[in-house]
Amino acid sequence: MNFDCKPLANYSLEDRNTLGFDVVAEWALPITQAEQIPPAIRWAKNAGLSHRVLGGGSNVVLPAQLPGLTLLMDIDFIEVLENRDSNTRLRVGAGVNWHALVGWTLDQNYRGLENLALIPGTVGAAPIQNIGAYGVEVKEYIDLVEAYDCQTNQWVSLSKKDCRFAYRHSVFKDEPNRFVITAVIFDLPKEWQPRVSYSDLTNYFTNRAIETIAAQEIFDAVCAIRAQKLPDPKVIGNVGSFFQNPVISNQQLQFLKEQFPQIVSYPESATHSKLAAGWLIDQCGFKGMQLGNVGVHNKQALVLTHRGGGNAGELLGLAEQIQKKVKETFGVDLIPEPIFFN
Repeated sequence: MNFDCKPLANYSLEDRNTLGFDVVAEWALPITQAEQIPPAIRWAKNAGLSHRVLGGGSNVVLPAQLPGLTLLMDIDFIEVLENRDSNTRLRVGAGVNWHALVGWTLDQNYRGLENLALIPGTVGAAPIQNIGAYGVEVKEYIDLVEAYDCQTNQWVSLSKKDCRFAYRHSVFKDEPNRFVITAVIFDLPKEWQPRVSYSDLTNYFTNRAIETIAAQEIFDAVCAIRAQKLPDPKVIGNVGSFFQNPVISNQQLQFLKEQFPQIVSYPESATHSKLAAGWLIDQCGFKGMQLGNVGVHNKQALVLTHRGGGNAGELLGLAEQIQKKVKETFGVDLIPEPIFFN
């Protein structure tokens, strides 16, 4: 099989996962152009090997030995498809750094993504997780997702409906390893207004008239707030928020408020509300806890950390302890955000 680059045996992924675990892939292949993918998938199938895609490694927990073929997503381009009076459409390679893209859009005066600044990872990972922060989800700005369907061996363009976006969820999670995302097409409307209703941003812009707030200011504010709360993965290994904020019925919320009047919640719909998972974990006494080589961040209980020498087993053991205690205390299930590779 002719590859632009032959698969590499026993390839270290320590620099490709933000937890900083010592991980070795049985086979790895850097992907710099979409045309490499079909022969790579055929090679893996013919060899009887599993496959998966790894971007920036900012939302995954990897075992020490990763079997099969790991495709390292490095497709890197930004293309302006249309720039109309009403909207701008961008086509962006799956390997582009997400935060770099957000900064680039603002440099070009394309607004909309500023609330999603400083989220680690790549563009190709954004639709998988339906990343979101500070009152915005990426699904709002995605038009199409270009991918290779490993089930049908065809190139496909998935619409927003096809992607089945939900809170931190998509079809790409429902059918893992079926699609290899190569590019995302974004649709950014020219009609724009600041979105600062999230409490941290509201506090940041206290006494500011909303019409005076610029997109770049929101970008800078989000960067400052995130940097204050979340550890830099280059310094302390982490995947950002480890658990989703649980969504519960308003009836269950009312029951919890009677027991825990200070519980932190946000409206999700007419019938459901979202709880702050970090608050739940903090109330259970885990904030700042260190357990061997892993722990809970002392400023944000939603962040599990790795300071070196640890592994996935240790981290998942800590996560299970947290889930058990939160369930016992509040009757609420915490669902992990990162993907566990095996």
